[in-house]
Amino acid sequence: MKRADILRKLEEDGCVFVRHGGNHDWYRNPRDGNVSTGAAASRNQRVPCKTYSEETCELMRFEFFPLRFEFIARDSLYFAPGQAANILRGAMGTIFRRIAGDAYARVFEPVGQSEGPSGLANSPRPFVFRARHLDGKTVQTGAAFYFDLHVFSLDREVLNSFVRTFAELAREGVGPGRGKAELQRVLRLGVGDDETCVLADSVKPAALDLAESFPALHRIRVDFLSPTELKHEDRIADRPEFPILFGRIRDRISTLRTLFGPGPLAIDFQAVGQRAASVAMTRCEVRRVESKRRSSRTGQTHSIGGFVGMAEYAGELAEFLPYLEAARWTGVGRHAVWGNGEIAVTRF
Repeated sequence: MKRADILRKLEEDGCVFVRHGGNHDWYRNPRDGNVSTGAAASRNQRVPCKTYSEETCELMRFEFFPLRFEFIARDSLYFAPGQAANILRGAMGTIFRRIAGDAYARVFEPVGQSEGPSGLANSPRPFVFRARHLDGKTVQTGAAFYFDLHVFSLDREVLNSFVRTFAELAREGVGPGRGKAELQRVLRLGVGDDETCVLADSVKPAALDLAESFPALHRIRVDFLSPTELKHEDRIADRPEFPILFGRIRDRISTLRTLFGPGPLAIDFQAVGQRAASVAMTRCEVRRVESKRRSSRTGQTHSIGGFVGMAEYAGELAEFLPYLEAARWTGVGRHAVWGNGEIAVTRF
């Protein structure tokens, strides 16, 4: 079908132009609200195709399980300042290896290839902790407490292994004092229009549409809620310049999809990176905080510090907002497994 014929078909179907992409234009189908792209006929031509293709939509969907583990403390539990996620992560690996069987390798030794630049020296693990609300807290006997674990593997065996691991961890004891607890239930948290529900085999993962269109957006604020460390050109970045921040988010999401989901993002990495470079940082108030973790396997101590604070950005930002919203769940930068790189986005 020629380009003119495709454009005529789009017009007849009432499809609405949304924005230009790196190689494709994006159109919205008014019948179902889906947004998708068209294939380019040549390097210099933009050719839209059927915007209601489910296959195309799948290429820009990011699915994951945002879980909340709820417990009752059977003994007093103490989480040292800045160490809650490290305490949970340290004990988790040993138990997971013991009970998960083949699923252990799929979580801790992932193998895969990405079609886009990973920006990552090591393959990311398919989970991140959200437990900073427990830092410095003592949980008294009989009290309820929780932590969140965002799981990016869609493998049900892996998911069930996480549940079994934390149930066993609670029975064996948590932290230096080995205080015991009891797992009460596991929730899949609501994302977007989805409601929070109790995790069961029938529960589907949460899904984010990275091609979702937003009205024109020219200013945002990003808060770095936990220590964040971004690498750029083999160095640690002092400031979260937008192309660096977006690049690490884009690469992380695409790599997680490649290793644990349907495959890499269907985007032109270079073109979208060039557009990100046009976004300016207009305000930056960050400070470095130091934090360390001790490996239960090797006994060595490692720095997992980074900057916290906020930055404001200005430019054509609507295209990047879905990625920034996804990074709320995935984290960005180094040591994300331990809860580092947690961000929040405010639109102006």
